[in-house]
Amino acid sequence: MEIVIGLLIIAIGSFCQSSSYVPINKVREWSWESFWLTQGVFAWLLFPLVGALLAVPSGHSLMELYSANPGDALKCMFFGALWGVGGLTFGLSMRYLGVALGQSIALGTCAGLGTILTPLFTGNTGDLTAAVWAGVVVTLAGIGIIGVAGAMKSASLSEEEKKEAVKDFNFTKGIIVALLAGFMSACFSIGLGFGGSLAFDETPEIFKSLPATLMVTLGGFITNAAYCLYQNGKNKSWGDYGRKDLYVNNILFCCLAGLLWYSQFFGLSLGKGFLKDSAVLLTFSWCILMALNVVFSNVWGIILKEWKGCSKKTVAVLVSGIIVLAISSFLPQLIG
Repeated sequence: MEIVIGLLIIAIGSFCQSSSYVPINKVREWSWESFWLTQGVFAWLLFPLVGALLAVPSGHSLMELYSANPGDALKCMFFGALWGVGGLTFGLSMRYLGVALGQSIALGTCAGLGTILTPLFTGNTGDLTAAVWAGVVVTLAGIGIIGVAGAMKSASLSEEEKKEAVKDFNFTKGIIVALLAGFMSACFSIGLGFGGSLAFDETPEIFKSLPATLMVTLGGFITNAAYCLYQNGKNKSWGDYGRKDLYVNNILFCCLAGLLWYSQFFGLSLGKGFLKDSAVLLTFSWCILMALNVVFSNVWGIILKEWKGCSKKTVAVLVSGIIVLAISSFLPQLIG
């Protein structure tokens, strides 16, 4: 029963993450860089800080924890900075491919590499059991099926129909960007892997990874903030922050987007606390989260009519890919 609860919590966090890009459409008259930086303050700083504080027992502090393990804290930040590059290109993948296909390709790459590379980098290669490998292979198969659906969509729609569904649709450019985003985004999982020591003994199991999460997102914030501020200067968009008439609307939706985005890692931490008796699912938990992100992002893609105009055959291929991904989420437990 605890395993079911853990998977359900991860699924709820995943649904929230996949919904986090919907508020983007409600942000008015701001450039992309102004929105991205503002939502990043909430997603990568404020909410992760609140989460990390839940892991601090009475009489202790976060700085006490980080100063006691400076090497691991810096490794978390370093891989977080690399993940930040993935975050930048992640947004571009959805710009060129749409929410459904963009998230599918990027998160699929991120799921496989994050699951495999984390034990390799942290020296825990014994965690890569046959059950974990099988789960990764099935996950990537599901992503591949969805990629086929995307290629079928690209081939069947006219340029006008593509632009109607996704304004800047570009399949070739989008695939390249999505693969890069997925590769760099896998560094988030590696960063969390190095953060095992960043927890107090008294901290409940469900909160233990949250201080490490803060260090990873902090590294990512630094990368993204530097790029966004550069773009503000290049595009002369500093005036966005002075539009007081837009503050209530834009900051509200940036806050909502940030909260929904962070929910995936808050849910991952809580969920792993219930999976502690299953070593296989703990190792595979990253892949589960990313696979579910793909499932829910495609549900949103259907809701947002990004697949409008596609043939029934294309939609059937898409749905079959979603089903394969859903199966991959619990397959390792059945094998293990």
